[in-house]
Amino acid sequence: MPKTDRIEIIARYAETDMMGIIHHSVYPVWYEAARTEFIRNMTGMSYSELEKKGIMLPLTDLECHYIRPVHYEDRVTIETEIKKLTAARIEFQYRVFVNGELMAGGGTSHGFVSSETFRPVNLKKTEPELFERLEAVKAGGDKDE
Repeated sequence: MPKTDRIEIIARYAETDMMGIIHHSVYPVWYEAARTEFIRNMTGMSYSELEKKGIMLPLTDLECHYIRPVHYEDRVTIETEIKKLTAARIEFQYRVFVNGELMAGGGTSHGFVSSETFRPVNLKKTEPELFERLEAVKAGGDKDE
């Protein structure tokens, strides 16, 4: 089973719409925050450190499924895990909870590209140690194994 990481966010007033619920456009921002922490926690490397190594992960696809509304000041937990990993792409899955109840879910897909040329790279060849860590996380193993 893949390893899951969790972050917590308090829903801010500025994120609500006229109906008093979190606006649909906020979820991709929350997914990004969760993904950034996932990468840091699971690889031991911040996203900016990844970029310094010459690797970027541009978004190629985004899905959001809204189940129940999230409101101002709700304590939101976002779970993140790797859904799919290849040498050229990575897909993340997200689940949004309030008090243990599933409120939303979705996913993002990203390509591994060179920060210099913005052309696809084979992460398995260019950064084999990082690729192995991500594979271990997807498989549910310890990132330090």
